[in-house]
Amino acid sequence: MQKIKTTLLSIQGLRKVSISGANLSKSIYLGIALTFISYNEANAQFTATGQLRERTELRAGQGTLQKEGDKAALFNSQRARLNIGYSGYRFKVFMALQDVRVWGQDASSINRTTTEANNGIMLHEAWGEIMLNDTVSKIQNLSLKIGRQEIAYDDQKVLGSLDWLQQGRRHDAIVFKYANKGWIADVGAAFNQNKELNTGTIYNGTNPAYPAGTNGIGTMYKSFQYAYLGKKFFFGDVSFLFFKDDFNKYTNVTSGTPAVTSKVYGTGVWSRNTTGIYFNSAVTRKLNLTGSFYYQGGHDKDGRSISASLASVTSTLQVGRKLFVGPGIDYLSGTDGTKAVTADSKSNLFDPLYGTPHKFWGSMDYFYVASPFGKQGLLNYFFKMKYNAKDNLTFLLDIHGFEAANNLSNGAGGKLNSYLGTEVDLLVKYNLTKMINIEAGYSIMKATNSMASAAVKNVATPDLTPQFAYVMLNIKPNFLAKK
Repeated sequence: MQKIKTTLLSIQGLRKVSISGANLSKSIYLGIALTFISYNEANAQFTATGQLRERTELRAGQGTLQKEGDKAALFNSQRARLNIGYSGYRFKVFMALQDVRVWGQDASSINRTTTEANNGIMLHEAWGEIMLNDTVSKIQNLSLKIGRQEIAYDDQKVLGSLDWLQQGRRHDAIVFKYANKGWIADVGAAFNQNKELNTGTIYNGTNPAYPAGTNGIGTMYKSFQYAYLGKKFFFGDVSFLFFKDDFNKYTNVTSGTPAVTSKVYGTGVWSRNTTGIYFNSAVTRKLNLTGSFYYQGGHDKDGRSISASLASVTSTLQVGRKLFVGPGIDYLSGTDGTKAVTADSKSNLFDPLYGTPHKFWGSMDYFYVASPFGKQGLLNYFFKMKYNAKDNLTFLLDIHGFEAANNLSNGAGGKLNSYLGTEVDLLVKYNLTKMINIEAGYSIMKATNSMASAAVKNVATPDLTPQFAYVMLNIKPNFLAKK
């Protein structure tokens, strides 16, 4: 508004100075043009976008094996988001309000009776970012970002927004950000409490309405601290990550008749440390390699000592103008199922933290999502193919071979076959317009008896050919865009 007022005053000045009618007309036209330019500059500081995402799913063993004869599930879920942003002098603010629901979860069409467990309306993001360097600084960016925000780096294997999940993933955190000449350096931290307290900082990390944590661990971190350093080179990108998440200590107390064991939280934390590197390199003009290695140490949420690792390599080769293919392998360490687990034994189970497992370990979400699949670790052999039929039409085919990375016990002192199953994922993406996308997917797995065993996931008389299909409509309007 200040720019517009200044421009209007300049128009008045131009009108007073102009003598001839021609000069007067030119001055008015110039003033009007400057007014519109100033208005567009002021308007560009404000952004308003949205998203409506409808997904219909047919699940016949998605996420966990079904028993033979079980009926398939069919439902439609919906995400609605309103994103509002504003940029001012040396600051930015952003808020994303979202509503996530399954059609019909409200018991009435006129009264809202949805419980917390059904997610519903929530604030997905709400953060402010303060620029610590002014406009004349030679540093590209030096800022402090604080509030509810998505935290995602590199390929999102260990830290990601988990966009496939309708409610997504976000953190309440503060992040110091630096960027200059191809270097990126972020330092972040979070500290959680159940509620306002007058004494103490005990945090139980659980909410009966929502399954806290990730990968079936059932416990939310009390705090975390991390450092990320990345650099763009002529051959690609290289980055380093150190992430420490802390879990409130507890003791198991048994009381009552019949005896009931419960957790009693006390002071102090168990800390888990994850350190690793990531690279993305163009080996040749048509061959790209992406890889990562992470080591996990410290203690898990139950106080067990950890020594675990993740290693991954993915290749992508361009064949012709439209086809991209490439094999790859992921290794995540796990627990030896043939050895007895004691309170003093070390855990070798790698937890891929707060990443996006749907992107890497199969569209059917068997591993490292919400189920305990993967406790013996995972070897994921895969081959991926992408075909860009048109500018707005893409076909993707992924083939996975899943194997336990450690021994599986048969419960009688012997071992089971470590191979778990083969999964095929087919995906089609079609952009109707820049703001409207349609996506459809079909997945099928040929699981083994080991997959259904007590060593992995005990399922009696399992259906060893689970299937999953979905259709998704994604509309992302820009409310301030010109028609």
